Amino acid sequence: MKNALRLLPLLLALSATPAFANDTMAELKTGGLTFVRTPDVEMTSEALFISPEEIRVDYVFTNTSGKEVSGLVAFPMPDIGGDPYANIAIDDFETDNYLAFTASQDGKAVTTNLQQRAYASDIDVTEDLKAQGIPLLPYAKATKEALKKLPDDVAADWIARGLIFIDTYDDDGTGMKDYRTPLWSLKSVYWWRTTFPSGREVKVQHRYRPSVGGTVGISFLEEGKAKGERYADYVKRYCIEDSIVRRAEQAEKDMQAGKPYLTESWISYILTTGANWNGPIKDFSLTIDKGAAENLVSFCGEGVKKTGPTTFEMKAKDFSPDKDIDILLLKPSGAQ
Repeated sequence: MKNALRLLPLLLALSATPAFANDTMAELKTGGLTFVRTPDVEMTSEALFISPEEIRVDYVFTNTSGKEVSGLVAFPMPDIGGDPYANIAIDDFETDNYLAFTASQDGKAVTTNLQQRAYASDIDVTEDLKAQGIPLLPYAKATKEALKKLPDDVAADWIARGLIFIDTYDDDGTGMKDYRTPLWSLKSVYWWRTTFPSGREVKVQHRYRPSVGGTVGISFLEEGKAKGERYADYVKRYCIEDSIVRRAEQAEKDMQAGKPYLTESWISYILTTGANWNGPIKDFSLTIDKGAAENLVSFCGEGVKKTGPTTFEMKAKDFSPDKDIDILLLKPSGAQ
C-alpha cells in the first residue's frame, strides 16, 4: 500500500512567524535521523511535529531479529557557507549547534558526537583551516578576525584554491576596505552509537529550531496577480488553492493602499530520510501547529484533519515517504 504525500490543497491558519527585513532570508532544509541500513530494525512509528518555533520528532524502532543489533544514528545538519552573500535564516552563527539540536533515547538525554568537515570546490579543506587556527564556522565573527591574521602567502594560495576571496565594503563607516571572506561550506553531523535489543522497542526523540526563511510581500504574484513561472512552482510545491490566491491578491492591493498586508515565509523538511530504515513506517503522523488564527499556511498533504484549536494532523499506515514537506506561511504584517 503506497501512502505518499499527494498534491491535495490545504488552507489552514498557522502560528505567528518571525518578522523579516526587506531582504529575503533563505530557509535551510532540515530533516530527521538516519541510520546505517540494516534489515533487522524497522521504524514502528514516527510522530513529526512542525511549527515555526520547533521541529520535534518521536520515533519508535523495533529490532525484529533474534539478536542484538548495534549501529550508528546520525542527524545531518544543513550545510552552511559557500555563498558569502547568502542571507540564511539562522539565529546564531557563532555556535556549532546552530539549530539547538538535542536528542534523547528511552527518556534519557543522548550524548552526541559532532563531526564537522569544511569543503571548497568539493575538496576537503578541514585540515588546512585547522593548521592556520581558522574556525570552521564560515559566518562566525571569530572566523572573520582569524582570517585577518592569515599570512599573505597562505591567503594567496587559498584564494587560488577557492577557500576565500577578497570582498570590499565599508564595515564600520570609515570607508571601503578589503576583507578576506570564506567561500568554504561546512558540513556538520551529530551522531551516536546505539543498541537495539532483540524484540524490544526503542524510543528516540530529537528536536531543534527550524530555519524559517521569508520575505516581505507575496513573491508568487506578478503585477498583483498569481501568474508566471514562480506561481506555477508554488502550486506544485505548496498546493496553493484559490482561497489563498484571493487573499494574496487582496493583500497586494492593501499594501499599495498603505494598509496591513501579508508577508511570506517557508519551512522545508526532508521527510524522505524515513526511507533509510527497513521497510515502510508502520504508523506515521504529521502535526502542524497553527497558533494565531490570522496566519495562513499551504502545503501538500493527504487526509489532514483538525485535531485541536491550533493543530492539524495527517496520519498514514505503512508509509513510504517519497516527497519532502514544503510549507508556505502567510502572516499579516504587524502581527505578534
